[in-house]
Amino acid sequence: MIETIAFDFGKVIGYFDHGRALAKLAPHTPLSEQQMFAQIFGTDLEYQFESGRISAAEFVRQLRSLCRLRCSEEQITAAVADIFWPNDELCALIPHLKKRYRLVLGSNTNAIHAPHYRAMFADTLKHFDTLIMSHEIGVCKPERAFYEKLISVAGCPAERCVFVDDMPVNIEAANACGLRGIVYTRFDELRTDLRNLGVAV
Repeated sequence: MIETIAFDFGKVIGYFDHGRALAKLAPHTPLSEQQMFAQIFGTDLEYQFESGRISAAEFVRQLRSLCRLRCSEEQITAAVADIFWPNDELCALIPHLKKRYRLVLGSNTNAIHAPHYRAMFADTLKHFDTLIMSHEIGVCKPERAFYEKLISVAGCPAERCVFVDDMPVNIEAANACGLRGIVYTRFDELRTDLRNLGVAV
């Protein structure tokens, strides 16, 4: 019997597009959006930030240097933060699941994104019992320690906890830790997968 349902945030509860940030920053650099993307995500900068190894100020400093940005730190931070929009169908399901299940958020995130989407999605996230943020616990999915933390707050054995994430590698790691993993692709498929595990949706 399932007792706890854990959700990833990005591309599950909320969608995101880094292209939104790059488009806002493009007027402030000689680099193209594609070149900026390569500079940011072709390094370990994102991992360093999401694992809490560097601060928001240090991330912005490195981003400015890598992308040769001429705008202010405030402009950079605002552009980086504002990349999310809701998965309306899933957000609507959360309050109904809360009536029967413990809810946990398990997100690879950082000190710029998390405050932004926690405010933007406050009406949805208020239903969650615990929010596990990678930058706060110092470890990212798919590292085993992330799932051990999730299991420790789930309030039930791992096999009674479902974990929903859009990335197959993260679900493989969750399954290896004994969780019941679901790869999120579409809302209707999620409903079917949850029903197959005995979840009332």
